[in-house]
Amino acid sequence: MSPVLSGVLQFAALAVALGLSYRPLGDYMARVYSSDKHLRVEKWIYKAVGANPSSQMRWPAYLRGVLAFSAVSVLFLYLLQRLQGHLPGSLGFVSIPADQAFNTAASFVSNTNWQSYSGEQSMGHVVQTGGLAVQNFVSASVGIAVAVALVRGFARSRTGELGNFWSDLVRGTVRILLPISVIGAVVLVACGAIQNFAGIHSVGQFMGGSQQWNGGAVASQEAIKELGTNGGGYFNANSAHPFENPNGFSNLFEIFLILVIPFALTRTFGKMVGSVKQGYAILATMVTIWVGFTALMMWTEFAHHGPAFDVAGGAMEGKETRFGVGGTSIFAVATTLTSTGAVDGFHSSLTGFGGGITMLGMQLGEIAPGGTGSGLYGMLIMAIIAVFLAGLMVGRTPEYLGKKIGTREIKFAACYILITPALVLVFTAIAMSLDSTGASMTNSGAHGFSEVLYAYTSGANNNGSAFAGLNANTEWFNTSIGLAMLLGRFLPMVFVLALAGSLAEQKPIPETAGTLRTNKPLFTGLLVGTILIVTGLTYFPALALGPLAEGLAS
Repeated sequence: MSPVLSGVLQFAALAVALGLSYRPLGDYMARVYSSDKHLRVEKWIYKAVGANPSSQMRWPAYLRGVLAFSAVSVLFLYLLQRLQGHLPGSLGFVSIPADQAFNTAASFVSNTNWQSYSGEQSMGHVVQTGGLAVQNFVSASVGIAVAVALVRGFARSRTGELGNFWSDLVRGTVRILLPISVIGAVVLVACGAIQNFAGIHSVGQFMGGSQQWNGGAVASQEAIKELGTNGGGYFNANSAHPFENPNGFSNLFEIFLILVIPFALTRTFGKMVGSVKQGYAILATMVTIWVGFTALMMWTEFAHHGPAFDVAGGAMEGKETRFGVGGTSIFAVATTLTSTGAVDGFHSSLTGFGGGITMLGMQLGEIAPGGTGSGLYGMLIMAIIAVFLAGLMVGRTPEYLGKKIGTREIKFAACYILITPALVLVFTAIAMSLDSTGASMTNSGAHGFSEVLYAYTSGANNNGSAFAGLNANTEWFNTSIGLAMLLGRFLPMVFVLALAGSLAEQKPIPETAGTLRTNKPLFTGLLVGTILIVTGLTYFPALALGPLAEGLAS
């Protein structure tokens, strides 16, 4: 079988699996967030934290819940790392330095999972399972909760109430993420991923020295890292490591875990607003971008430029021979169009245009299908911008889902869109002006600039993947990328929840002959164009200095 055909068949199998799970999972999540009943274990959790799950919150109270929970999470994870050397199960590893502990705490709480360390050489079992794995669950649940709050803003009228953050957080963790991740972990163990609490042991002699590996609860963390679009790996090689991703089937299964909830949330959105066709329109937009980016990535990586590429069947440098060009290309697009950041190949070894595709996927806002929750609310923000532009073209007040999109709503949406590019470009410019940055760059020229641009793009967009040629374990990069991750996660949430509150207070506007039909293919095309133009062109000058310059020169 040719490598190209293998890649196409893998993509087709993935699309079928996602299609089969779309409706049942989407409907189930809609029931979870619409139910008035609480499970017994959920009641125990509410009692432990002193929360009343039945009380409704307006957007400032909902936001306070998000920020308070996340702030406590950052502090707890920071202290856990700083005390690692004194904890049991640390495998003899010392405590994490202050700047790196801050970076890691900010990373996992913000659902970014950027790692400036090698997991198998830095983190013991307690930090991995009691700290990082826990945040993989709750940070993903926070993202879904914020998305659900925005959906309620569209669905409710004449009230500013958006639900209860603590209820949404607990339900997302207990009823959605936990059961699916348990099944996912069992599948990965069956594939050959390890799951134990073994210590460090030698596996043989290589080139005159001994090779040593840690054990760990790898399969369980791998499942939630993909399902929750987190991305942090137990090992430095991440999902390219055979202990995390043993074979071609596990590779495809992990891609499925990355995409299944973000895609299914569009069905949840349609059910909660009372029109599944609206969900299909958002889904069609996500699928169009996802398919287009995957096709472009495969084309750039399969393009043959000489006998070595012909023999290998594509640009195989930095790619796992277990997965090939096709499997690695599908994974690279899935992980950067979502806020996952897991990698099964060396993104720095992608072709110039291939590296640019991964960066552009993040820079679009990771909305096709995006992270757990963040992809849906990011796409709904872009839908608001699209109907606003359509309203300008026909001279009509824009409406979306029966809600008027006025000055206040557009200001919230505009602030949401502008925050992340500002963080990426400002931090990149500052970093490139520092003399110390050159020492962290493995490459010079356009590729070296791409390393830095990728790092801040990944951090501010809460992706977490790395171009892998940049030494980011310095005080400057640990601190600046940590700040970019926190600001890039929580500042947009402020405007999402404020927008949700503003929409929920409105009374519904009846449809008329002049209302833009947002459940039609025409709107899907408009939305795709808005995304590519409004957000894509923002980064064009920076991309021209990095991956575009490299791709045109090769």
